[in-house]
Amino acid sequence: MSRLPTYFISHGGGPWPWIPDMRKMFVNLEASLARMPEEIGEIPKAILMVSGHWEAPEFAVMSSPKPPMVYDYSGFPAHTYDITYPAPGAPDLAQRTADLLAQAGLPTRLDAAQGFDHGTFVPAYIMYPEANVPVYQVSLQHGYDPQAHFALGRALAPLRDEGVLIVGSGLSYHNLRLFGPGAKDPSTAFDTWLQEVLARDPEARTQALLNWEEAPYARVCHREEDHLVPLFAALGAAEGARATQVYHDEGLFGGVTASSYRFDG
Repeated sequence: MSRLPTYFISHGGGPWPWIPDMRKMFVNLEASLARMPEEIGEIPKAILMVSGHWEAPEFAVMSSPKPPMVYDYSGFPAHTYDITYPAPGAPDLAQRTADLLAQAGLPTRLDAAQGFDHGTFVPAYIMYPEANVPVYQVSLQHGYDPQAHFALGRALAPLRDEGVLIVGSGLSYHNLRLFGPGAKDPSTAFDTWLQEVLARDPEARTQALLNWEEAPYARVCHREEDHLVPLFAALGAAEGARATQVYHDEGLFGGVTASSYRFDG
């Protein structure tokens, strides 16, 4: 089994694959997610999602063999609260993951109750609609410390050689109060900065991301950075890898620019 890449994906808005008008808007995102199995070139032993929709005081690790669903959105059609994505969990890998985090000196615990949030089940559904690949999650840590989330990724790195696909699931732009034309300039500027930074050599790239608040419109695009720090985990697990933009959209929700990246090589 080869070393798998890692990804930082923009996962779109809410349960969009189950809402026809939203699915049309996210046609490019859907295409990028659907390409991922081919890009990977093999069926992973499991997918490890670090989602912007689950955080805890420590780096909690989902350990249920049959994770439930978490409908962590509001205002959507009634049928979107009956969605099921019946992928199995990965309790053995969850224990292996918690052990790696503990060995790295990071606070961690197993969580047998946590279910799939929409930052996980939405992209997983597009990637593997038959739900035949085990999926589990590691939480963000309260406070969103960039150093801690890079450390998380570094601790997870050995899993890439063990058949685990590590995916940071967030959004390169996440300000729910600023959609429409007002989002165009901030999201475009931040997205351009992110693309330029990810093209730098690894040391400079990491340093720039640790200081991400210096980016143009940083706190406009990310009032809270819960949807950005999954990038730090994904890149920490592949810190010397090259970055390839695998998705780019403009004009989402009337003005938002968003992107996704793969880290490999």
